[in-house]
Amino acid sequence: MIESLDERLAHAVRLREGGEPDRARELLLALRAEFPADPLIAYQTAWVHDVLEREEEAVPHYRAAIAGGLPDDQMRDALLGLGSTLRVLGRDDESAEVFADGLRRFPGHRPLRVFQAMLRYNIGDSREAVADLLRVLVESTEDPDIRQYGRAISAYAEDLDRGGLTSTPATSPIGPASP
Repeated sequence: MIESLDERLAHAVRLREGGEPDRARELLLALRAEFPADPLIAYQTAWVHDVLEREEEAVPHYRAAIAGGLPDDQMRDALLGLGSTLRVLGRDDESAEVFADGLRRFPGHRPLRVFQAMLRYNIGDSREAVADLLRVLVESTEDPDIRQYGRAISAYAEDLDRGGLTSTPATSPIGPASP
């Protein structure tokens, strides 16, 4: 029985999700050879390479998927995957470009903002990384204990280096730092 392209692709995804990424990779590489312009196959091929920690091999598949056009939900994830993969590979400038592109296309996508914050930390921009993470936390939390401090956390995110801090760790309202 000859399976349709959709069935073969779905089977590969099930293999990846079911803990058989090597088998999924074999099938996806065969599909890529057969349908080199299909962005969904390229995206799934990139993803399985990331799962297998074969990041360098994932990059061209992500780029092909993005260039080929994807539905918005998969485009967001492909941009996040490529940016994250480039970050892992130490290709920080390329990663920054991908995250910036992703946030231009999908400004409200919080996972892109979180991964961009991790990159900012890696390149030494810790202040902006923490500020971004605080903003995402305030925007997305359902925790009532954090929500009650939302305004204060948002203010701190805008002024992490506030000049008026006079308390020492021993007298800080949050107590001494943990050893």
